[in-house]
Amino acid sequence: MKNQSYTNLFSLKEKTILITGAGGFLASKFIPVLLDHGARLILLDKLTKNISNLLKKYNENYQNQIFIYELDITDEENIKIVYNKIKSKFLSIDCLINNAANNPKIENLDSNFKNSSFENFSLENWKDDLSVSLTGSFLMTKHFGSLMFKNKKGGVILNISSDLGIIGPDQRIYEGTIDNKNNRYYKPVSYSVVKSGLIGLTRYTATYWPKKIRCNVLCPGGIENNQDKNFLKKVSDKIPIGRLAKDSELNGIIVFLLSDASSYMTGAIINVDGGRTAW
Repeated sequence: MKNQSYTNLFSLKEKTILITGAGGFLASKFIPVLLDHGARLILLDKLTKNISNLLKKYNENYQNQIFIYELDITDEENIKIVYNKIKSKFLSIDCLINNAANNPKIENLDSNFKNSSFENFSLENWKDDLSVSLTGSFLMTKHFGSLMFKNKKGGVILNISSDLGIIGPDQRIYEGTIDNKNNRYYKPVSYSVVKSGLIGLTRYTATYWPKKIRCNVLCPGGIENNQDKNFLKKVSDKIPIGRLAKDSELNGIIVFLLSDASSYMTGAIINVDGGRTAW
């Protein structure tokens, strides 16, 4: 790195980056910037159609930079099959982004908000949420982290948590969000548990493979995505900057954390939340 220019510090050229939940909202926002910085992306998602659309969208301008695999990250046998395919084709990877998660957006839920309360939250939903984000991240790290460890260059793992992995959800901002049976909405307990758990997984991994693999966790706040105006007002009042993030405002920190620019960072918890966790 002694002779590396400042511009090249942020280059991702010749880096192979694996992304789980690649067909989701968040990944769709940072995939273009990773491609622009020269990365080769392996996109994983449980639904092939989600990542096939991304391949069609970007393949013309970024030929041989995008590869897709259907994968259920909660199924270790499925992971082993895809692992062998990726290892055979790429030999190793340089970065893993554990991004997949169940994200309980109000707009996508059914009309029964009663089930979001702590008292009524089902064991089935609890298991499913933990399985996708926490168990899935564990299994991906177990297999692909081990592959990176065998690589002479080592690698980087980036876990995507949330500001709600650091603070508890302020349920007051959901007051007034009710269904047709007058049940109010609550941010589910599993969300906080999963996002906090990813911070613990990060610290463990950072100290388990300290000489070869850097592992950090990103804790973003909410991102603007056509939310209800009343909700936006309530949540913005909890944020020093006074608004949610724009969908491009995580791009810089993600490139930084995956590139050599952050070569002395591991085990770090990075808040990008407009100052929400400072209060």
